[in-house]
Amino acid sequence: MTGYAAENRDTAGDGEPGGDGQPGGDGSGIGRRRLGGGILALGGALALAPIPLAGAAERGAPGSGPMTADAGASMGSGAHRPTLRRGSSARAGLLQGPLDRLVREAEAYLADSPKHPWYAGAVLLAGRGGTVALHRPIGHAVRYAAYDETTDTGVEFPAERQIAMAEDTVFDLASISKLFTSILAVQQIERGTLELEATVASYLPDFAGGGKQAITVRQLLTHTSGFRSWIPLYQEPTREGKLRMLWNEVPASTPGSAYLYSDLNLISLQLILERITGRTLDALLRDEITAPLGMHRTRYNPPASWKPKIAATEDARLPWSGLERGLVWGEVHDENAYSFGGVAGHAGVFSCAWDLAVLARTLLNGGVYGRSRILSEDSVDLLFTDFNTAFPGDEHGLGFELYQHWYMGAMATPRSAGHTGFTGTSLVLDPSTDTFLIVLGNSVHPVRSWRSGSAPRVATANQLARAVPVRPERARTAWFSGMASASTATLTLPVLRPASARSRLECALWWDTEPGADRLVLEVSAGGEWQPVPFTTVGPGRGHHRPDPRPHPEGWVSGWSGRVWHRLEADLSPWRGKGVQLRWRYTTDQLYVGRGAYVDSLRVRDGGATVFDSGRPRDAGRIAATGWVLSAD
Repeated sequence: MTGYAAENRDTAGDGEPGGDGQPGGDGSGIGRRRLGGGILALGGALALAPIPLAGAAERGAPGSGPMTADAGASMGSGAHRPTLRRGSSARAGLLQGPLDRLVREAEAYLADSPKHPWYAGAVLLAGRGGTVALHRPIGHAVRYAAYDETTDTGVEFPAERQIAMAEDTVFDLASISKLFTSILAVQQIERGTLELEATVASYLPDFAGGGKQAITVRQLLTHTSGFRSWIPLYQEPTREGKLRMLWNEVPASTPGSAYLYSDLNLISLQLILERITGRTLDALLRDEITAPLGMHRTRYNPPASWKPKIAATEDARLPWSGLERGLVWGEVHDENAYSFGGVAGHAGVFSCAWDLAVLARTLLNGGVYGRSRILSEDSVDLLFTDFNTAFPGDEHGLGFELYQHWYMGAMATPRSAGHTGFTGTSLVLDPSTDTFLIVLGNSVHPVRSWRSGSAPRVATANQLARAVPVRPERARTAWFSGMASASTATLTLPVLRPASARSRLECALWWDTEPGADRLVLEVSAGGEWQPVPFTTVGPGRGHHRPDPRPHPEGWVSGWSGRVWHRLEADLSPWRGKGVQLRWRYTTDQLYVGRGAYVDSLRVRDGGATVFDSGRPRDAGRIAATGWVLSAD
C-alpha cells in the first residue's frame, strides 16, 4: 500500500487519491462539501446561467476592506488590471498580523506533525491586487539523500550538500499541471477548434473502445467521464502500448453520472490538443502561456542547469513507488508522466512561486497580464463557474476546483478556484477578495508516507483570509466570532422585557462559514433552555433596487453570504411580557472554518422605544462575550 489510496478530501487527503498516476488509487469517487451555481454549455456555444451569490461582492463593496489604487479590481471587471510588484501589506490592503501568523504556522510543519515533518521546506507567496505582500522561503529544498524504510527515517545529505529553500526554487507541480492543460483546452474552445460538448472520440476515434464513445470534452475537464483515478501506464514500455491501455480502459461509472477524479481525463485531453494543433503539449505550454506571460521558470523537463534550484522529491523505490529510480530531483516525480518522457497532461510541469503568481494575477485580471492576453474574460469565467451542480461537494470549473475548504480553508467561496499537487503544492485564487495564495512544498521528500492531509494549506489559507479586513458596518468596531475550529462562541445580551407587540431585534450581520457544518444561531432564553429565534436578512441593493428579505425560519445561517453586510430583523413579540436574553451562538466542527461571523449595531426596539443599543456605552458594557471579540477589521 502506497498511502495514496488512503487519502480523502474530506478528512486527511490532499486531493489526489491515486492521483498523479501513483500506485494505490482505488478509483473511488471523492465526496466533498459544496454549494454551487450553474452553467449551460451546448455544442461549444457557451451560455452562463445565473450563479447564486457568485460575485456578490465586488471590489470595494461593504465589508470587503479598503483597497489602495494599486490593488486592482476583480476578475473581469474591465477596470485596472495590475501586474505584480512587491509591496507592503498596507499597499495590498491586507493586515500584517495574519500574514506574520501565516509564516509561523507554515514553519510549524517543518517539525514533526505529528510524527514526521509535513515538508522539508516550502515557498509561501500571498498577495492581493497587484501587490505581493509575502514571499517567503522556509526550510530546505534538498535535505535527504535517501529514505531508510527499516527505521522510517530520512538519510540526510551532509550539511554542506543540503540546499536551503529560496524564493525562486522550482518545484515539480504534480497535478497543478492539470490547470495548464485545461487553460490550453479553453483557448482552443475560444478559437473554435475544440467543442466543449463534442465527444472525445470525434477527435480520437480509438478512444471509443471500452464503451467510452459518449464521453465528452466537458466531462474530461470536470472529472465526470467515469474514468478511475489512474492506471499504471508506466508498465507499458512503448507509447503505443500506453495508448492501447487507455483506448481499452472501461469507465468505472457511466459517463456523466458521478464525479471521479482521474489523471486519465487530462492525459486524454493532452492527446486531443496535440491532435488538433499538431503541436506537442510542451510546445503549446511555451507558446500559448509561459512565453506570453513571461513565466520563464515554468516548463516541462527543466534542463540540468536548473537542478541546483529545484526542490528534490522522493527516494522512489519499490514497493511505495511504481519504479526504482532512487532520489528524484530535477525530473518529474509522477511515474506515468515520467514514462511519457516527462510531458503529460496531468503532471510534469515545473514552476516557481512567482511564475504561478503571474498566472494567478492573469486569471484574476480576466485573462490578461500586461500587454498579453491568453484568454478572453468569458473564457476565464468558465474556469470559475461550477459545472458540477449535480454532484454536491465536487464543484468544478473547467479544470479548476471550486469552493473546497479541505485545502482552500477560509479562502473558499463559490468562486474560489485552485488545485493541489501530490508533491505538496497548491494554488488558490479568490476573486471575491482579489487574493491569491501559493504554497509550494516538497512534502514527498524523502518519502510520500511521511505526510497526509492538507493542514499547512488550510492553515495558511485561513490566515490570508483573516488578513483581508472586514470593516464594521457603522461603529468603529464590530463583534467578531473568531475562526477557531471545534469551538462554540456566544455573544449574549442582558435580560430584557419586551412589552409591545412590535418588539424586535435589529443588527447588521456578516457571515462566512463552512457550509452546513458551522452555524451562526440566534437564540432566546426566558430563564430556561435556549431556543432558536426566526429572523430575516436583507443584503445590500444596487442602485435603487433592494433585495427582498430572506427568511431564516430555523434561526440560523451557514455558508457564504457574499462578503457583504446584511440587515437582520427578528420578531420578539412571542416573548412579550417575559424577561428574556438573546444571544448569538457560533459553532464550528473540528475540520475547517470560514472567515467567521461579525455582528454590529445591535438594537432592541420595543414599539417606539429603543430599549437596548450597542452604540450606547452603558448598553455595550452589558454584553457578555465568550469567544467573541471586538474587532475593527
